[in-house]
Amino acid sequence: MVAAKLVQLYIASAILFFAIDSLWLGVIAKTFYNKHLGRFFRERVNWTAASIFYSLYILGILVFALLPGINSGSFARTVILGMLYGLFTYATYDLTNLATLKDWPVKIVVVDILWGMVLCGLVSAGGFLVATRFL
Repeated sequence: MVAAKLVQLYIASAILFFAIDSLWLGVIAKTFYNKHLGRFFRERVNWTAASIFYSLYILGILVFALLPGINSGSFARTVILGMLYGLFTYATYDLTNLATLKDWPVKIVVVDILWGMVLCGLVSAGGFLVATRFL
């Protein structure tokens, strides 16, 4: 895949990621996260750190799920790799917090890991369709 197409796929994946994750965090699960994690939240988001994280995270989806799946021509492989990426990355975050932070809620660990799998699977599926249909 040429560089211009990779950039387009990255941008499409980022748009998908933010649309889906914003719906989850801002609407569907907002009350759940506030109830269980509200005491951990900062007054203001550190947007520099968030921007760096999301830029790298979406690049990870591209490298570890989308490109291998697209190269194999397999939608199912792309989605499975995306879900595994979500499992490994969200489990790293949540299980580390459970191990090191006092009173980190187990409910958050379970829900968040499942959400990471769903989110990355959906972004990978959407990215695959964009790449194979439009790029």
